[in-house]
Amino acid sequence: MRPTLILVHEPERACFDRLVADGYPAERATEISSYLAQSTDLALEFDQLAAACERNGLAFVAVELDDAATALAKADPVSTLVWTLTDGIAYFRGGAAPAMARLNGLRTIGADDALFALCQDKFRSGAVLGALGLPVPPAGFARNGAWLVEPPASAAGWFVKPNRLGAKIGIWPDSRVTDLGHALELSRRVFAHYRDDVVVQPYVAGRNVRASFLGLKPQTGVEALGIAFVESGGDFQTMADSMALYGDTGQAARDAGIYAEPELEPVASNQPAADRKIRAMAHRLMNGLGLRDVFSVDLRVEADDTIHLIEFEVCPGLPCFDFRDYCRRQWGMSLADAMAQTAVNRLRL
Repeated sequence: MRPTLILVHEPERACFDRLVADGYPAERATEISSYLAQSTDLALEFDQLAAACERNGLAFVAVELDDAATALAKADPVSTLVWTLTDGIAYFRGGAAPAMARLNGLRTIGADDALFALCQDKFRSGAVLGALGLPVPPAGFARNGAWLVEPPASAAGWFVKPNRLGAKIGIWPDSRVTDLGHALELSRRVFAHYRDDVVVQPYVAGRNVRASFLGLKPQTGVEALGIAFVESGGDFQTMADSMALYGDTGQAARDAGIYAEPELEPVASNQPAADRKIRAMAHRLMNGLGLRDVFSVDLRVEADDTIHLIEFEVCPGLPCFDFRDYCRRQWGMSLADAMAQTAVNRLRL
């Protein structure tokens, strides 16, 4: 059979409809489903991705998550590679895709399904990263105004974020707090809006950094990591910032003329020591945690080269500006060509 790349994705609309059926108000469902904006954005380029695969001798099939069980059960294990575009274990369900692929004996791009679950739970993920000796801020944990785990003392204050929601959902301008009473109030707001818990970490200084990785060839290592400062004009990005960049809500922002991408600056240009530290940390993540093929890491980097690991993603936003920039800088390719080349190199094994 012809080698085939199957891209499994959960659309924003499917998530929105399911959340509304579960009792979420439309405004909250829109905010939550915006996490899946890369499915909306990449769908506009499926023809380009199919053409790139064709140039590399592959067939390309985009499969919505609700159809994945049937599609993967019919796929040929010898000639099929599954790439999971959108993850999730709670509000989003894409984490089921690598497990379904494994059940059907299909090869996959990306980490194993255990990490798809881990990275979607910030509190548990932080505990594992801390146990590996990685520089992750310690965390408190609160649910609807009550501490489950009290956060450590912090002279600089704390940062409050939902435990299982990404894409800056539930992060507001007042998410950096100077008293723990405000942190508990934010936990009540998050629970009321999203039914989620919050992680409360000591605020760490520094600039925001995104480290992106695509293993174009199976033996690719941390030398291919793209590490850049992300300058958005503020200390941290909020949900409003994120929703103005991507997906259906981002398209509305672009139409209104308020779309502005953050600026990227290579960390190695100004802080080469920090760049080396991040690569060493990524090597530990790949060896100790099992990150591979495609992932991203969010960090804060201080002026003295101190690095703070904030979180990692096994389904980074491929069509986002930063990953497109990474593909151009590191591989000299468009996103579609880089994805197709990565897939064909795996199927040749």
